[in-house]
Amino acid sequence: MMGKNGGGSGGAGAPGARFRAAMGREKPLLLPGVVNAHCAQIAAREGFGALYLSGGGVAAAMGLPDLAVTTLHDVLADADRILARADLPLLVDADTGFGSWLNIARAAREFCRIGAAGMHLEDQSGAKRCGHRPNKTLAPAEEMCDRIRAAVDSRLRDDFIVMARTDALASEGREKAIARAQQYLEAGADMIFCEAAESLDDYRAFKDACGVPILANITEFGKTPMFSAEELAGAGADIMLFPLSAFRAMNRAAETVLRAIKRDGGQRAVVGEMQTREELYDVLQYRGFEKKMDELFGKETV
Repeated sequence: MMGKNGGGSGGAGAPGARFRAAMGREKPLLLPGVVNAHCAQIAAREGFGALYLSGGGVAAAMGLPDLAVTTLHDVLADADRILARADLPLLVDADTGFGSWLNIARAAREFCRIGAAGMHLEDQSGAKRCGHRPNKTLAPAEEMCDRIRAAVDSRLRDDFIVMARTDALASEGREKAIARAQQYLEAGADMIFCEAAESLDDYRAFKDACGVPILANITEFGKTPMFSAEELAGAGADIMLFPLSAFRAMNRAAETVLRAIKRDGGQRAVVGEMQTREELYDVLQYRGFEKKMDELFGKETV
């Protein structure tokens, strides 16, 4: 049965080390966003090497916009449930850190405590927006450096990844965005998340200038084209993120099924669109739990 990642001070079995090892096996590392523990189990069965929890996904699953309305507790609860059921390293979206440096320090400690591989912080102002929306406002670079220092100083394991996301490409251009990224590395960031890039040259430039792992966010319906893994590998990107791909598909499937039920007065026309009971049980390892329960309490499994 799947359980939590091990903690520790940063050995080969520690979550951050496992995330880096996954990067070493795949270039770029295909990183799927999972919005709940069951989605994480499916991703694990499909052979992915690591997982991602999107702050925007947490908000959307709560029926809220990605506008800094969720809290550390909201994200932490989902991350904890995912880590309890999927034995893969998890990178967590910490938005702008949920408040002051004290909140950021707490976030780093809490994500370490539950066994996350790392977190990323972004350089938008506290009233953040989706990274692919207009009118984003940036925090001063030094404020972002303080956020990074707070996270690095407070992490409980040396292997825990502190990734810095910059949203500066959209408003300040490539040169200034790279300058910000370099400052964030000096402040202690381990990796760089280049948000809303519009060309492969953007990734090449960040990689050449920063010399650390670079994350490419290949979200649908945004500013970044849906580059292939081969294209991104050639541009130097180390991680290829799909933050909400499965979530969008799940939502469309729910619309289709619910619309059919309302229209037809039943679900017969859309049963073929559904995960079967046996498929669900297989992912959940249901029969293994049931067998254990029967062994404990003297029942016979049929």
